[in-house]
Amino acid sequence: MAEKTFPLTYARLKEVVRKYPTPFHIYDEHAIRQNIRALQQAFAWAPWFREQFAVKALPNPRIVQILHEEGAGTDCSSLAELYISEASGVKGTEILLTSNDTPADEFQKAIELGAIINLDDLSHLDFLEQNAGLPEVLCFRYNPGNLIAGNDIIGKPTEAKYGLPEDQLFEAYRRAKEKGVKRFGLHTMVASNERRVEAFALTAKLVFTLAVELKKRFGIHVEFVNLGGGIGIPYRPEENPVDLPAVGEAIHRLYDKIMVPEGLGDVGLMTESGRAMTGPAGWLVSTVIHEKKTYKDYIGLDSCMANLMRPAMYGAYHHITIAGKENEPCDHIYDVTGSLCENNDKFAIDRQLPKIDIGDLLIIHDTGAHGSAMGFNYNGKLWCAELLLHEDGSIELIRRAQTLDDYFATLRYDGSVMHPLGK
Repeated sequence: MAEKTFPLTYARLKEVVRKYPTPFHIYDEHAIRQNIRALQQAFAWAPWFREQFAVKALPNPRIVQILHEEGAGTDCSSLAELYISEASGVKGTEILLTSNDTPADEFQKAIELGAIINLDDLSHLDFLEQNAGLPEVLCFRYNPGNLIAGNDIIGKPTEAKYGLPEDQLFEAYRRAKEKGVKRFGLHTMVASNERRVEAFALTAKLVFTLAVELKKRFGIHVEFVNLGGGIGIPYRPEENPVDLPAVGEAIHRLYDKIMVPEGLGDVGLMTESGRAMTGPAGWLVSTVIHEKKTYKDYIGLDSCMANLMRPAMYGAYHHITIAGKENEPCDHIYDVTGSLCENNDKFAIDRQLPKIDIGDLLIIHDTGAHGSAMGFNYNGKLWCAELLLHEDGSIELIRRAQTLDDYFATLRYDGSVMHPLGK
């Protein structure tokens, strides 16, 4: 089972809130470092291994810097994420651009950085060549179709917009080699928030088999196989975390069985985890500002789904703790809501919690990935601050809260209209 804890005492949290008003996301540096070290240990047997942190999970340079200090590269899917990588000191082939409907300027920036480019469609090969040139290392993303079931978040592979089916994949490598590309990798990504060891083993078996076939057909000796991300976390206390040593050992056995006999025992491995690196190391802290009693008992927070979209978007569960009431009985039932003008703006529905009072500090767990990253400005809601708890106990502001000035800065309207802030 996964014990849900928070790294600050109630007294310390109240001190932090006096300096940094709620809502805010706070991340634990020590936990992030421990998470990537555990992943690296699971693949220590490989000729070489690198975690390509999925920047989309938590696009903050300070977080990327911490992971890079631990040996991680980045997996990027936008121009901004490429710039975040560059700003964080990630260089060259430590950066992976995974392409999907990619504009030319993103390819151009990736080429400028010397990044590995991971193409999503056969047609992108010509587009890339015409608009940016071909990179030093090229990769293609495999979509296994009905061979893997997928899951609720990422969907069935046959219905996913990502990746190439096997016949198109082979054609893509053939054509890329004809165009003069000499260095290759192989990639797939077929699950999200997966915790079953056998799912990761099946993924590895499929791509290892493809690597062997690429060598046999075209003499392409891939330099790495990227197994994708999708390593899940236990959002519910009763769930167990992924058994990373078991995942590593299962893939090790398949590597020795499939790759080594075919002369591919020097091929490195990559993963592109985001959630598993930072998810459990983040919390959204909010203040209770309202209680409404109608057909149900509603607890209203100073945050909303603009600060954490997952419960509304996916129906996802995030555990909730009332600071200072961790040991009190959960004898009340609440819907925990935000102020967005949408009825699905709910962090929890019919959740059993201790009695909640106005002014209580409410902690939503496991928001370190796809939390702040999925923020938005609907209803003019503003992004909240992000804090980093360092290993020495100090706290750093790594993203200030967005202001109304920020919100209006990009708008253009008749200058005779009074500035909304009276300026």
